[in-house]
Amino acid sequence: MQVVCSHDNIRRAYKQVKQNKGVAGVDQMPVGAFAVWYAKEGEYLLKRLLAGTYQPQAVKLAEIPKQSGGKRKLGIPTVTDRIIQQAISQVLGPIYERKFSYHSYGFRPNRSAHKALAKASGYVEAGRTIVVDLDLKTFFDVVNHDRLMYRLSETIGDKTLLRLIRRYLQSGVMTDGVISQRTEGTPQGSPLSPLLSNIVLDELDTELERRGHNFVRYADDCNLFVRSQAAGERVMQSVSDFIENKLKLIVNNAKSKVCYRNQTKFLGYT
Repeated sequence: MQVVCSHDNIRRAYKQVKQNKGVAGVDQMPVGAFAVWYAKEGEYLLKRLLAGTYQPQAVKLAEIPKQSGGKRKLGIPTVTDRIIQQAISQVLGPIYERKFSYHSYGFRPNRSAHKALAKASGYVEAGRTIVVDLDLKTFFDVVNHDRLMYRLSETIGDKTLLRLIRRYLQSGVMTDGVISQRTEGTPQGSPLSPLLSNIVLDELDTELERRGHNFVRYADDCNLFVRSQAAGERVMQSVSDFIENKLKLIVNNAKSKVCYRNQTKFLGYT
């Protein structure tokens, strides 16, 4: 927690959040006002963080249209909470980066959707033309908090930091001025969510590697590559069982499928 709260780390986090821009949260403080506020209140903020008494504010619910239709719900933290979460991510990111799977491409340094697509194309060119296309239903909304915290505690020994992350997971959501509590999920829109999602799904990566599968995962979009329809059906069933029974996530059976590579899209491409 000392490293998270170091002035250099907070300064870098503020620079990143400022670069990302974004709207104000429930407290209406814009990004540009944080520096002046921090000059006055920064020491008190850090004191509360280190003492474990800091309470995050609720996130503001916003909806943006999705390319595939419908709307995506975003939870917008206050600028202060965005900076704190970014500061946490800057410290934990490099620790977990050493642990993450080679098959994972989303929200990671020096990795991209283009590299994920290139890897997928390599599997197809090698004769694995049948794709097991797994769609996780509302992934960010159904992440099990207890399971995520257990996974974090396996690597992180700082209990003050763990309690702060749990508070962020459980921070309320404000809709039309009313705050509702959250018992599961991690809101899209927060700087910490991409890292937490990869930590949750790294358990899936580890299991797929243990089984010897050829796969590519970009965030919650996962494709496995096999040589026959029959093999694909078996893989779909066994992996779906693991996801739902072990990870406590939900497979969207209506959108998941086993088919030829040119019959499905991965990251928007056929």
